[in-house]
Amino acid sequence: MDALPAATERPKIPAAFHGEAVTWVHHWTDRLFSFRCTRGENFRFVAGQFAMIGLMVDGKPLVRAYSMVSAPWEAELEFLSIKVQDGPLTSRLQHVKPGDTVLIGRKATGTLLTENLLPGRTLWLLSTGTGIAPFMSLIREPEVYDRFERVVLAHTVREAKELAYRDLISRELPNHEFLGELVGDKLLYYPSLTREPFSTQGRITTLIESGRIFADLGLPPLSPEADRVMLCGSENMNADVSAMLEARGFVEGSNHEPGSYVVEKAFVTK
Repeated sequence: MDALPAATERPKIPAAFHGEAVTWVHHWTDRLFSFRCTRGENFRFVAGQFAMIGLMVDGKPLVRAYSMVSAPWEAELEFLSIKVQDGPLTSRLQHVKPGDTVLIGRKATGTLLTENLLPGRTLWLLSTGTGIAPFMSLIREPEVYDRFERVVLAHTVREAKELAYRDLISRELPNHEFLGELVGDKLLYYPSLTREPFSTQGRITTLIESGRIFADLGLPPLSPEADRVMLCGSENMNADVSAMLEARGFVEGSNHEPGSYVVEKAFVTK
């Protein structure tokens, strides 16, 4: 008797990953999108961390580092991604839809942790592009507001339509049932654009050097005595702002020794 044809099998998920189901996808622009997926019961992370995520391609995992947008207390995982049409991963990932399976690495890591910073009064979260992702997790973590008197989230992009999560930050979060009162006037949101007219224009380096950002927010210039800074953006932004901070006496912190600023170097470019 002839054997029955083998049933189509889903690719086997490697032991280092969870296979999670996509539940929601939102395309901000033709170059930017977000998606959510289920979260395994055993997946733990701290606000600011990232995990290796991706897809099975030709029977092998194709993954990159992505920061969690979601807060540690949320039931699902959310990620923000660029779209690179010839990128090995993002050219495929941008087409995911609810029900598709994505790979989530079992171990979260990263340097954008409040424990990697010395005590301070104001926490500055400086981001460009998709670098806002880990900060979305941090601004929804109650512990952050216990540790700092004020939290400033600066997000610089090219065009207004790329200001992902703008409504969530400026409208939803202040009215959140549990976080609204906690965030109150402690969270200051500072969006800026580089390629079209906007109330605030210019690169974050220019806004710091000119003093514009401090004048707009009614805050004193950055000082290593009072301020703590987290950086997540393009390689140039990370390098330029790091140099500016160190010229002001800031010292980089790490998972081994806290400092007055930290920078995340894991950034999805493909």
